[in-house]
Amino acid sequence: MKQILLLFAIVFPLFGYSQYDSSLDQTKKVDFLQVDAEISIHPNKKSVEGEAKYQIKILNPQDSIFIDAKNMEFSSVLLNGKKVSYTNDKSRIWIKSSFSSKKEYLLTLRYFAKPQRAMYFINWDAPKESNVSRQIWTQGQGRDNSNWLPSFDDMTEKLIFNLSFNFNREYQVISNGELVNRNALNDSIVQWKFKMEKPMSSYLVAVAAGNYSKISSQSKTKVPIELYFEPKDSLMVEPTYRYTEEIFDFFEGVIGVAFPWKNYNQVPVQDFLFSGMENTGLTIFSDSFVIDSTAFIDQNYVFVNAHELAHQWFGDMVTETNGKHHWLHEGFATYYAWLAEKKIFGEDYFYWKLYESAEQLKELSDSGKGESLLSKNASSLTYYQKGAWALHILKEQIGEDNFREAVKIFLLKNAYSNVTTDDFVQAVEEVSKMDISVWQQDWLQQSAFQGTEALASLKRYKFITRYMELVSLRETSISIKKDYLEKALDFPVNEYLGQEVVFQLSAENSKETTSLYRKALETDNLRIRQAVAVSIDSIPSVLKTQFIKFIEDDSYITKENALLKSWAQFPEETEYLISKTKNVQGFQDKNVRLLWLVINLVSPETDPEKKPAYYKELSSYTSETHPFGLRQNTLSYLYQINAFSEQNLLDILEGAQHPNYRFRNFCRSLLDKLLNDKEYRAKYVDLSATMEKTDLEFLTKRLQD
Repeated sequence: MKQILLLFAIVFPLFGYSQYDSSLDQTKKVDFLQVDAEISIHPNKKSVEGEAKYQIKILNPQDSIFIDAKNMEFSSVLLNGKKVSYTNDKSRIWIKSSFSSKKEYLLTLRYFAKPQRAMYFINWDAPKESNVSRQIWTQGQGRDNSNWLPSFDDMTEKLIFNLSFNFNREYQVISNGELVNRNALNDSIVQWKFKMEKPMSSYLVAVAAGNYSKISSQSKTKVPIELYFEPKDSLMVEPTYRYTEEIFDFFEGVIGVAFPWKNYNQVPVQDFLFSGMENTGLTIFSDSFVIDSTAFIDQNYVFVNAHELAHQWFGDMVTETNGKHHWLHEGFATYYAWLAEKKIFGEDYFYWKLYESAEQLKELSDSGKGESLLSKNASSLTYYQKGAWALHILKEQIGEDNFREAVKIFLLKNAYSNVTTDDFVQAVEEVSKMDISVWQQDWLQQSAFQGTEALASLKRYKFITRYMELVSLRETSISIKKDYLEKALDFPVNEYLGQEVVFQLSAENSKETTSLYRKALETDNLRIRQAVAVSIDSIPSVLKTQFIKFIEDDSYITKENALLKSWAQFPEETEYLISKTKNVQGFQDKNVRLLWLVINLVSPETDPEKKPAYYKELSSYTSETHPFGLRQNTLSYLYQINAFSEQNLLDILEGAQHPNYRFRNFCRSLLDKLLNDKEYRAKYVDLSATMEKTDLEFLTKRLQD
């Protein structure tokens, strides 16, 4: 479970606007009120063209205004219906005219773009007969949406976006706002028209398109909620979106402010750059969270679901002025997501999560890498978890009622505008009538994590006191702590205490642990059993039968570990193990299936005539049409068994240029290792004769490095 908390550093969007050129700030001179845009997306050409009409109010006389537009071509630029002088530097379009104060203008831009960022075209190069997911999705945070829509890289420019998209009628299109019209333009193209009522920052604009179905529901306050999924995943809808309505209703109650937008949609996409993104009224999230019930215990969507939903208030309704106040987005979204999990999974889970978070923050602080929450370039760990801790401590200091009222005033007073930390502090002091300057100094300004205060807070909860007593025994000899560990496993066992017992046993190499392992297994708790499967290296022979049965547990992590370790230690059970797991796929990255294929390929017990088919299947999963998690998992196995085909080598090269930075970095590291091997280096040189230009250029540079 500790691994889950580490995900903060890699799976959530993190950005700062501190690098924005303030000398070009025009928000005090010009107010962009609304944009009505019609956009045609051409997936096969990976391009867009459109017409955007901006309603503008001039606050002070100007001789030019600009709109951010990355690498766009403009075929028509009209001001109040007439041609106007402009310049296009491929970063911005500058409109030159004598703009009069207090006057409103209509600016019309017709443009064309081939987005290099922000809009991603998934699998449109695949053969038409391929059974793949063809999708388009955007990820504009922090300042990338100007690659496909003339817009604003400055988040303090808020306006109403009414967007229409022209796209292939075979697909579903989802964007910000209410779908007010769906109209066939011809036999193949449909126009989807979306309307918004409130302004937002440009980075929150989004669109997704694909072969989607949906289920519709609504909150207790009648807000429409639409949950999208691909038809092939229809049986996964319930476990994927489990607790969505409950979280929504909980937030409206605990925040005390109605959902700030007219409707709410969620859509999973392939190869998303992060776990999720809180676009206004539209959360786009990674399809790795599309799961069945067996996977729910291992990697469910609940936290990400709650986190992105909380952003609809904290980030979308009120938006930071710059990166210095980024914790107002992420600290609030994290804390409220934890509160939602507390309601769903219980108090022990909530305080255990606070404890684990405090341990991480203290470690960072003790290593001299602590950061102020008001830093413009802090880490995810600081903005998300230290921010959440700051709110937890504040609520304890001023009381829950005051905290809730202060948050409510903060949101309503600053609705649909930009905020600073001082705006929140002012709301807290106004409600509580308390001086919170010490809290500001300790939790917002100090780089060090206030471990002593966090510990005092945690010790108020009996469960955490018991947990810390158990943790304090980690370096104690098993002969001394055995009775204490055994008592911690007494019925009814607390699963967090039980997991800690098991992890402590894994550090021991003693016969005394066997009875404790047996007692842990007798609890029949899935998480405690999973802890055994993950942590134990050498399986005592007396536990063989029980351990092998782990492959039947409702957890893909448990199944994978049980299959691997049982096969490695008890090869005589190979036939039984592979027969019991033959039809198990696992997560989206097919963790169990890939292991099953590899075991068959390297085991002498496997029929040799079947091995070519097994290898063909394994090797096929590196194709660029598959989700990057599956590709990465497959490449790791192929590297271990030294079994790369020529196509696998080409797939690594493609992956090294992939938009998802985690997969891209993995492939680049793997490619460098292979190029340091004479045999593989020669293979790449031979393959270069048939490579496309971009691949050849990338490989040539890598060979020269």
